[in-house]
Amino acid sequence: MTDPVWVPLRAVVAIKAELIGEHGGLTGPPRQGDLEAALGRPVNLHAYAETAPKLPRLAATYGFALARGQCFPDGNKRIALAIIDVFLRMNSLELTADELDAADTIQSLAAGDLTEDDLAAWITANSAPIQACTATV
Repeated sequence: MTDPVWVPLRAVVAIKAELIGEHGGLTGPPRQGDLEAALGRPVNLHAYAETAPKLPRLAATYGFALARGQCFPDGNKRIALAIIDVFLRMNSLELTADELDAADTIQSLAAGDLTEDDLAAWITANSAPIQACTATV
């Protein structure tokens, strides 16, 4: 298995700003150390696991760290879900869950009612390879 494509810190900050612009919320800089640690968790898991974790597991690690880490003044659940989706898409998968299910899942995660393993199982059940678009003329 080749190494996954990781979500860069700059992208997370830009996506967070876009989400706040679209949906409102408190602006402000991230807690830099906490954000770097959250983004490093899936990278470290991949590097040090005995067997390479599957992409949904790595996406869950991003989501758990961002939703529970309070890296931003506001919108931590939104950014967690967005980065799960972005990471999967960067690695040729997509979330297939409807918006309500995804929102409920992230809410449960942030509330402590869902574990990281539960989130990984949910992502596995609600993701699929991105279908190539084949246009005919």
